[in-house]
Amino acid sequence: MQGVAAPRTPASGNEVITELPRQDDGLRALRAAVVAAPRDPEPALVLARRYVMLGRASADPRYYGQAQAVLAPWWDRPDASNGVRLLRATLLQNGHHFTEAQAELGRIVAADPRAAQAWLTLATVQAVQGDSAGAIASCGRLSSLAGQLETFACLAVASANTGRMRGAEQLLALGLEREREAGNNPAPEIRTWALTMLAELAARRGDAPVAQQRFLAALRVAPADSYLLGAYADFLLDRGRAADVPALLRDHHRNDALLLRHALALQALGRRDALVPVRAELQARFDAASLRGDAVHLREQARFTLHVVKDMPAALALAQRNWQVQKELADTRILLEAGLAARDSAALQPVLRWIRAQGLQDVVVARLVERAS
Repeated sequence: MQGVAAPRTPASGNEVITELPRQDDGLRALRAAVVAAPRDPEPALVLARRYVMLGRASADPRYYGQAQAVLAPWWDRPDASNGVRLLRATLLQNGHHFTEAQAELGRIVAADPRAAQAWLTLATVQAVQGDSAGAIASCGRLSSLAGQLETFACLAVASANTGRMRGAEQLLALGLEREREAGNNPAPEIRTWALTMLAELAARRGDAPVAQQRFLAALRVAPADSYLLGAYADFLLDRGRAADVPALLRDHHRNDALLLRHALALQALGRRDALVPVRAELQARFDAASLRGDAVHLREQARFTLHVVKDMPAALALAQRNWQVQKELADTRILLEAGLAARDSAALQPVLRWIRAQGLQDVVVARLVERAS
């Protein structure tokens, strides 16, 4: 496997090494407010929340680091406000420190049972870890504290890997339709979240036309949303539409997960010459993450190692490490794919038992399970 790229001196002062995120006037004003009141946590919270929003939209981890830096004066204080605690839990979640995030969120809701965002974030963390029952219970607590659309979206996340998936999809679609009929205009991030989730659930049922319609509707709302772009690229790859992926992701190669989808599309299209530098770039990024002890992209690294590098034992080991941390559909799928490719039936047994216990529904996973049985 290739190592990390060697240090290099630019050929001239005009050479572009990387592009940093542009600072808009709104960010400058928020930063100025923090500088003007260094002991007041409220301006810091506003700026940190903005950084988190930017990080989610772009999947650029530097924004999360900036958010944590802004909160540094209050980060470890035992008397930190629930606002600081909630952002701390959010940043722990983004770093895949799910156990620590869940403990923090538990302390928040114990102190303030009406903390709606904490219940929603807790449900998301529980669902990622495979605790669907806990996630559904957290959504139940959210129902009297948030709007109907947010509650239905929460239930869709919590129920996605259970036998209740279809009912959750119908509820979420109903919630979105009721918002439209009432003339309400949900926040763009909520609408994007709901439409993306609905598209993924339709794809899981094998209803490609409905999934396509929903993905395109979501893209009209948020054409640069990194999670949405990755989900749609996966849909296209699964449908044999790899030719549509490079154009979709053309301006998003700084994102590791999206660059991986680009590489998978190039491979499917037989564009080997174009794939070589992309493969080297991805390998360097994953190697650098490993040196940092960063396990956030284990799923993507397992997928890269299996489908691009074609090192089956290494891919299986990565997928198993990832499975210990999170159990979303993509984590389940890559573990099944890697176990089948490595012909390791013992490695498949825990995930097969989990799929049966959960009642997980997905047409691609169902085919993989049939092969493994």
